[in-house]
Amino acid sequence: MAEKDLPKAGEERGWGMMLQNFLNPEEVKVINYAQNGRSTKSFIDLGLWDKVYAAIQPGDYVFIQFGHNDAKADDPARYAAAFGAYQDNLRLFVDGVREKGGTPVLITPVARRWFKEGGLDRNCHTDYPAAMKAVAKEKDVILLDVTTPTLDWIEGLGDEASRAFFMISTGKNDNTHLVPAGARKVTEIVCGLIKEQIPSLAKSLQYYHIVVSADGHGDYRTVQEGIDACPDYSHQEITRILIRKGTYKEMVSIPHTKFRLYIKGEGADNTLITYDKYAKALWPGRDIAVGTSGSASIYIHASYITFEDIAFENSAGEGKEIGQAVAVFTDGDFLFFNRCRFLGNQDTLYTYGRFGKFGGIKRNYFKDCYIEGTTDFIFGTSIAYFENCHIHSKKNSYVTAASTLAGQKYGYVFVDCRLTADEGIDKCYLGRPWGAYAKTVFIHCELGSHILPEGWHDWEKEGKPDTKKNSYYAEYGNFGPGARGPRVKWAHSLREKDLREYSFEKVMYQSQDGIVWDPYNNK
Repeated sequence: MAEKDLPKAGEERGWGMMLQNFLNPEEVKVINYAQNGRSTKSFIDLGLWDKVYAAIQPGDYVFIQFGHNDAKADDPARYAAAFGAYQDNLRLFVDGVREKGGTPVLITPVARRWFKEGGLDRNCHTDYPAAMKAVAKEKDVILLDVTTPTLDWIEGLGDEASRAFFMISTGKNDNTHLVPAGARKVTEIVCGLIKEQIPSLAKSLQYYHIVVSADGHGDYRTVQEGIDACPDYSHQEITRILIRKGTYKEMVSIPHTKFRLYIKGEGADNTLITYDKYAKALWPGRDIAVGTSGSASIYIHASYITFEDIAFENSAGEGKEIGQAVAVFTDGDFLFFNRCRFLGNQDTLYTYGRFGKFGGIKRNYFKDCYIEGTTDFIFGTSIAYFENCHIHSKKNSYVTAASTLAGQKYGYVFVDCRLTADEGIDKCYLGRPWGAYAKTVFIHCELGSHILPEGWHDWEKEGKPDTKKNSYYAEYGNFGPGARGPRVKWAHSLREKDLREYSFEKVMYQSQDGIVWDPYNNK
């Protein structure tokens, strides 16, 4: 249960460090006062109980778990006899919590992994679990019996397999303390008991298969480790990943084998994935620049992935020596970004994906997102639907640069979005055609004064003739100073009856595979 001193503690984790991962932080806050090596006696003598008592507020639950160290009869600073001082100290804790208006919860100790000839020692805690149960009955206190299910778990695994969950797996002769996988398992057991016995807390339980936490309070410290741990080719089961608050400076790649992931941060202002690669950087050991496609902070090659409450950034900066610097490179189908932030400069968001499972163009959906950049900061081939997004220009340049393929019905569709700019920015185009057949449509969007009256640029140059003829740029119902025009003559104005062709269902579901995709059903 104890809070470990990281990174000093290495791989050692207490299950209390994992508990917040299983409780909605918007509803329940976990504060862990437990410390390694403490007994009920030493916890009181060292003034630790006084700190807990002072912090208790009415309505708080106080989880109380002791027993491992109370049994150390050769250590007078910690020893407390099971049916003596140990029980008296538990009564002190229970009464103190109730005095402050809290609810005490007694938790029997986690089993030790003590295998002897003949099997697991199921009496590893001698009388201490029974002594705690007696106090719980006497005081009418909620009791979570963790000893029995952890004994069953260890015994079921056996001597060899159970090693992986304890510090003995790291080379230490330690069959008591847990590594992250063991701490997770014990927390799952505790939460199962909470679900059965504490309904008011049970409603706040949440479950993620994988938790990434930069500070060590999860299964892994890096996002890439969490991705690598996901099962391959999981066509039916969704793998839920929580990325805790923090800045993760790493280049992340989600390979095409990692289907059906739900990846959630703790708010786009709190969870940031960032890297600083850029197009003019050289490949290691080679005199060749990585180029635009090699500059991304995160690559998403898998399909059916949902991202929620996460920020993605390329922090390389801008300038001639930098060039393009992609934050997010999408190459999967049915990708959903909800309440995310995309931070960068030139080429922030690269919707690269060309061909889906059955040959159709890959689809991306952006809802309630913030996307910023300087030049062509939303670009690529994918079908992309942007709904209620905030699009922010940091330079006089171009917002979009679609490279829609010839014959492709849809490219970029922006609905109910808001376009803004840094102070002093007043000459921006809605888009220019990276490919000759670019398609981009803005519907019911608020366009700031930075959008030029002509709206669109043809970008005609060698290799891209007739962009005015072949590209398709259109608007309907936009408002704000940037919507006034007059637009270039080769741009289009949609009619009300045309809007049916730009509904979410039409844009995102049209395909050769016949799949009806519900982005909110991938959690």
